[in-house]
Amino acid sequence: KAQNPIGGYECSRLKVHVGFSNWMNGVEQVAEMRQMTPSKKYPLDENNCWFEFIVQVPKFATSVEFVVSDADEASWDNNENDDYVVAVENTNGEADWSKMQTMLADELKRKRKQAKIDAEIARQKAEDERARLKAAAVEISLKQQRHIITCEPLTPQAGRKCTVRYNKNNTNLSFAEDIYLTSGFNRWKHENNNNNNVPEPLKMRKPKNPKTDPFYTIEIDVPSNAWMCDFVFSSGIGEGAQYDNRGGKDYHLPTNGSTEKAPPLHVINIAVEMAPIAKVGGLADVVTSLSRAIADFGHHVEIVVPMYSFFNSSPLLGAREFETNFDFGGCTITVTKCRVEGVMVFFVEPSNGMFARDAVYGWNDDASRFNFFCNAALEFLLQTGRQPDILHCHDWSSAEVARAFWENYHHHGLWKPKVAFTIHNMNYGQAKLGEAAFHSQMTTTVSPSYAGEVSGHPAVSGNLHKFHGVRNGIDPEIWNPSTDNFIPVKYDADTVVKGKKAARNELRARLGLTGYGDKPVVGVISRLTAQKGIHLIKHAAHHTLSRGGQFVLLGSAPDPKVQADFNGLGAQLGGENAGFFFAFDETLSRLMYAGCDVIVVPSMFEPCGLTQMTAMRYGTIPCVRATGGLRDTVFDVDTDKSRAAWEINASTNWETDGGDCTNGFSFEGTAEGDLDYALDRCIDAFWNDTAWFRSLQARVMRQDWTWNKPALEYIDLYYQSIGK
Repeated sequence: KAQNPIGGYECSRLKVHVGFSNWMNGVEQVAEMRQMTPSKKYPLDENNCWFEFIVQVPKFATSVEFVVSDADEASWDNNENDDYVVAVENTNGEADWSKMQTMLADELKRKRKQAKIDAEIARQKAEDERARLKAAAVEISLKQQRHIITCEPLTPQAGRKCTVRYNKNNTNLSFAEDIYLTSGFNRWKHENNNNNNVPEPLKMRKPKNPKTDPFYTIEIDVPSNAWMCDFVFSSGIGEGAQYDNRGGKDYHLPTNGSTEKAPPLHVINIAVEMAPIAKVGGLADVVTSLSRAIADFGHHVEIVVPMYSFFNSSPLLGAREFETNFDFGGCTITVTKCRVEGVMVFFVEPSNGMFARDAVYGWNDDASRFNFFCNAALEFLLQTGRQPDILHCHDWSSAEVARAFWENYHHHGLWKPKVAFTIHNMNYGQAKLGEAAFHSQMTTTVSPSYAGEVSGHPAVSGNLHKFHGVRNGIDPEIWNPSTDNFIPVKYDADTVVKGKKAARNELRARLGLTGYGDKPVVGVISRLTAQKGIHLIKHAAHHTLSRGGQFVLLGSAPDPKVQADFNGLGAQLGGENAGFFFAFDETLSRLMYAGCDVIVVPSMFEPCGLTQMTAMRYGTIPCVRATGGLRDTVFDVDTDKSRAAWEINASTNWETDGGDCTNGFSFEGTAEGDLDYALDRCIDAFWNDTAWFRSLQARVMRQDWTWNKPALEYIDLYYQSIGK
């Protein structure tokens, strides 16, 4: 061990991991090694520290392979990737080898059978986890209303009575002496509400003791086929009454035990990007992941994209089938279809060659091409008799859908849809953004804070009554350290210490960093542009090293001058405590998410950001500037306990309900000293209380930053758009 000090000089517990015949069956034996009693042959000094183990060698083994780890299996010695190998003297005859062949065939069958069993167990475990997270997201959404409305029982039972409880003090009706309830079912489409037969408002009972129980109450009968209860509250009846309808969305509580199921919404996304087949930026991820998430909640979702010529070489699109063709815009439009990531996608291909390009963007006619595509997509829906509930368009590139639908299609057969529009970045195509915001029934952007920051922009300022911020999410199947094949040890929140230590060691080996002292590893994964705070990224590198940490960066700059600056920084700081990699590398990015202790995201503005959420998925603590989506997802451990409890757990008191839900360190300003305020506290926490820091890493891994909660918000907004 003196030649490879696993686990530090004081470590006295080692494990050996043994296989045979070139690891034919993988690791077959694991045992704790025993430190040998010093002797003349095996002395104990600065150059000698001998351990031994006993291994049972199988009859047909041709060699013994082994590697050594510490007791936690975090630090390893694999003989510099060559493993340790000992030859085995062979005494087997021909009959023995024949017997071995039979044994190997039986073993192969057993392994194949076990692999199927393991795959099914893993699939079921993932399915159970998805269901748990979905149910938790629904519960949190409902819990965040309970300071206003709740029921007894908590979930109304179809076919039974329930008591509705309403607290006016937390609403716009706080002034009212009396409160009235207007109720319905199945998003106001129950037979009780047919022909606009909405019940008259009913007067609720006043609270007996408003100081201890401020809720107004009323008992209602829930029909046996009601899958949803619908509520609006008012200060009176008729003219002059004021209403609380939750900002136009109404209050809705799902029931248990209904004899009917909720009918699915039909949503069609029209976009020019979609991951993974046509990915340029975050827009592509949102189109795919949001579609999957909405479908996961039982709705019917489809996507329409242009048929780019580079799709012909995509291995994911080999199963495309013909759907239809028609004449439009002076050419023939051919539409094919194929499932991508579980979602049906339609590909619009005009015969004029408009999309026979090798990239999504980059030509002077991009705007006219995309406008043509939007109209062709609408024509496709009209020609095939589709009547979706929602047309969802994205950014300037498919903003044309909103105007074209209402001016050219709504009154000519495509009568049913309403239009949803999402702004992913306010910096491009602002005239088209404003046009779509005007014509759409709902406009969203990718986080609540970013919505507030851009609310004064002329593109949306005249339509704030239908402008909403809904944060993005990450796909838990794509970003999952318990299944990620690009990291050395798979792990979850319960094994985060072991998993991240192995990843740190691998990251250090990959970038040539020292492992001495197990210093905190601070990382940046980013495009190197002014928006991303390049002056603060540079400062983070210097400051991390001055605080005894290690700094790693993965990213590149589109501006050659900026790239040259970072090349110089890498040359200046690169060495045993800093590593720089100036290119896109998917494998390295995953290793950094797993191997870093801290991720720094000092953006000047950030509509949403996925880096901080992906980092938390891998147990890496975010240190961010509190702007846009960064503010909505990272809650400072010292200052945001109440906000974190509300957003993560729907709790109004973190000390008594749900505990501490904070997950990172944040700062407000744009100066180097502002970054130091957050980064110093983060590094101090690592050095002063490593056990607490590791527990924080486990905590952030258990938080749900998937699309579950955002999908519920989008579904709510879709229903609001169609008047349900």
